[in-house]
Amino acid sequence: MRNLTTSTFSLSAFLQRTQGKKVVLIYPWSNLKTQFLSSYLDQAKDGILYYRVPGETVNLVDWIDGMLNEFRTVLGDKFGKKTSAALAERIPAHIGEALASDLGAVVKSETILYLDDLDQINFDDEFNHWAQAFVSALPEKLQLVISARMLSRHPWDHMVASGDAVVIGVETRKSAMAFTVDTDDRPQLECYAFGRGNILLNGKPVTTWEGTLPRTLAFFLIDHPLVTRDEIFHAFWPDLSVKDATNVFHVTKRKVNERVTSRIDDDKQYELTQYTSGFYVASEKLVRHYDVQEFQEAVQQALVASDDRREQLLYQRAIDLYRAPFLQTVNQPWANDRRDELRRLYAVALTGMGRIFLRKGEMNRALGFLSRAAREAPEREDVHRDVIRLYLEFGMIHEARQQYDVMEQALSSSMNLQPTKDSRALLESIKARS
Repeated sequence: MRNLTTSTFSLSAFLQRTQGKKVVLIYPWSNLKTQFLSSYLDQAKDGILYYRVPGETVNLVDWIDGMLNEFRTVLGDKFGKKTSAALAERIPAHIGEALASDLGAVVKSETILYLDDLDQINFDDEFNHWAQAFVSALPEKLQLVISARMLSRHPWDHMVASGDAVVIGVETRKSAMAFTVDTDDRPQLECYAFGRGNILLNGKPVTTWEGTLPRTLAFFLIDHPLVTRDEIFHAFWPDLSVKDATNVFHVTKRKVNERVTSRIDDDKQYELTQYTSGFYVASEKLVRHYDVQEFQEAVQQALVASDDRREQLLYQRAIDLYRAPFLQTVNQPWANDRRDELRRLYAVALTGMGRIFLRKGEMNRALGFLSRAAREAPEREDVHRDVIRLYLEFGMIHEARQQYDVMEQALSSSMNLQPTKDSRALLESIKARS
């Protein structure tokens, strides 16, 4: 896992590329988003309004109302009066115009309105009418930046054609330690490895792989962007001779490349990897977007964040990305090891969020995140102690004792250890209050 503290983001280059555009579409925003947000928070401070559309949102009125409520925590309780009135009317164009007006009344300097996970809602006629009215009425100092895993062409296509919107694709290379804004019209490869796993090419899912092995090899190569042939053979065919493993590998890799090409353009040849200096690396013909990579970057950057605001944003992004365990249906040693590694990293994100809320004095929210962290990483004695202390603070003595017993059993079974002195002191506190 590479150290991302040296990764760079040129905010000035981004602003130059998007200058004069009302709308910026990042497709699908995978690698750039974390670096953009963290850098913008460092460099622009108050110049961004961020809202992530929650997964349970189903319609325009609900998500606009939720956004108003969240923005009121930073813009004041009086924000959004016109929009609230328009929401009662439920006319999409009026809602768009009212929201632009309310934002224009509070935005005094150059500001970005960043809408994250926008594809949680339907891009239907209602949304299209709202978007067209909202963008048309945007004040000059406000720019709309949209992030989504998959963006429908409408209503953005005519905005791009007219010059009001710009689409930016990105690629992060393992060797470059930085992202580059991609100006080429290269095919987009999207890999979502949390859960059962899904690979898309130019928005089209790959549904047939001619067997389990090509599919699994595709995920392995995406997850290992710099890998030797010996490492591949060890992961997939450790008991075969080099000659036999080579034959199976080339046949399987050819099937992978055939599936990749079939989802892009049958008249051209596309490969998932290219061979350079003894390594299989990501093909330069494709722009990659990988949810696991973004997850890792978010956690690593949160660990070195300079303030709670940035740290919380990064941890929340990591938690949102971890929708389920890594490739949960693949039962191979390399996948099992990777699943455990990412699970522990997920526990780091949950723990980080919990301790942020501890510092804020929001004990109920802290308990929720820390309890989840203890379940994901039962070997983390320090996290169990945090949970026990919170239970004691809430007067939940029985729950505190249960948590101690869970911790004791986990330490014994996983590492053959007994609780430390600090943990045993908590047990004495539990007994004293029982």
